[in-house]
Amino acid sequence: MRLLHDLAKIHVTFDEPNLVSRAGLVPVMALAQRAGLAALVDEHVRIGRPCGVNPQVKVPAIVAGMIGGADSIDDLGLLRHGAMGALFGGVRAPSTLGSFLRSFTWGNVLQLGNVSRAVLGELARRAPLLPGKDVLVFIDIDSQQKRVYGHKKQGAGFGHTKIQGKSLLVRGLNALVATISTPLGAPVVAATRLRGGSAASSRGAASFATEAVHTARATGCTGTLVVRMDSAFYSAAACGAVRAAGAFFSVTVQMNRHVAAAIAGIGEDAWTPIQYPRAIWDDQLRAWVSAAEVAEVRYTAFTSKKGGAITARLIVRRVKDLNRQAAAGQDELFGVWRYHAVFTDSPFIMLQAEAQHRDHAIIEQVLADWTSGPLAHLPSGSFPANAAWLTLAAISHNLLRAAGALASLACAKARGATLRRDLIDVAARTARHGRGHITLHLPEGWHRQTEWMNLFQAATGPPAHVA
Repeated sequence: MRLLHDLAKIHVTFDEPNLVSRAGLVPVMALAQRAGLAALVDEHVRIGRPCGVNPQVKVPAIVAGMIGGADSIDDLGLLRHGAMGALFGGVRAPSTLGSFLRSFTWGNVLQLGNVSRAVLGELARRAPLLPGKDVLVFIDIDSQQKRVYGHKKQGAGFGHTKIQGKSLLVRGLNALVATISTPLGAPVVAATRLRGGSAASSRGAASFATEAVHTARATGCTGTLVVRMDSAFYSAAACGAVRAAGAFFSVTVQMNRHVAAAIAGIGEDAWTPIQYPRAIWDDQLRAWVSAAEVAEVRYTAFTSKKGGAITARLIVRRVKDLNRQAAAGQDELFGVWRYHAVFTDSPFIMLQAEAQHRDHAIIEQVLADWTSGPLAHLPSGSFPANAAWLTLAAISHNLLRAAGALASLACAKARGATLRRDLIDVAARTARHGRGHITLHLPEGWHRQTEWMNLFQAATGPPAHVA
């Protein structure tokens, strides 16, 4: 590929008032409008400070900026160019939106969380977000230590995170996230909660899990609910809260002497060999693992907690420890195994329950999407402002996921960056005609024209039957 004109004969000027660079915001914000985003904000969010006026205008503006690729307050200026003013009303300057975020209190953040849950429920009724939600649904809970800079970041503290397989202490803020997914559908965000950087992952996990289960039910998930968590959430409070909310739990076990004794009591004839459909990378062995053995035993956990003991299944996967000296002639005298245990009351058979728990890693896709999108930064020095930014990132993620589901089956599971590239970041020229009509002229031969038109017709056409 090369330029067809001499460099000296190519001229550039920014003077076209009828162009927009992100025409995909038109159908996506139409979808947000039909889901009642502005009306829900007007109903639930009450900000008492002077800069908090008109939240029903400013919240959709921030969400639109995030969908367009903004990862900081200054980036929200991408909404103010060309013919955007002819397509959208209520566009505000980045400085205005920054002042609006800083006017939030923690109570206002909780009100915004109510809006996020209500919008998710509306999107699930208007788009095929969670196919198979009447059969089986997974709720995944995890935390992310988000690095921040500067001495004036409220709540910043040192917490553990993994970077390239290594556990490090990072100064930042801790985000607690819950997602909802099905075996056929990509995850959407059910709940978020921002904590101080030094907060333990399990702090507040019980109430957070209850909130996530209730959100899933309100979204129309009538099937079996399984809540998956890693070892940081292995506690009587979290598991008990999941049970009390009417769901099943599946949590990685923290190895201790009681668990080790239970594993030691499993007979050799109880182990079932399994072949992974895809090899997995083992951080400790530093190698790909493609075969293992699985067994299960009845186990009572949390016996030291008064009234908190829980009896369920302990499903154990063991992987043979590699002998790195074998190539040098140092053969092993006996096999050495490494054990990974899962504590669960799942109703599924052992092999299904173990494989389903390994798929808990799907939540990392959401965290990765956020890191390459709106959560590349937590942009404010104010803790409530950053908490509101996190909740708005959840709304933008769910809107983008609903847009992908309406566009095509492939887009329904595509990454956020892919959806922005193919559906959002499309240039268009506006043309007015007739009585108030406006036409968007998009590039001829766009490689995702069919998907874009599917989304446009579903979002702006006659309202479809609401499920």
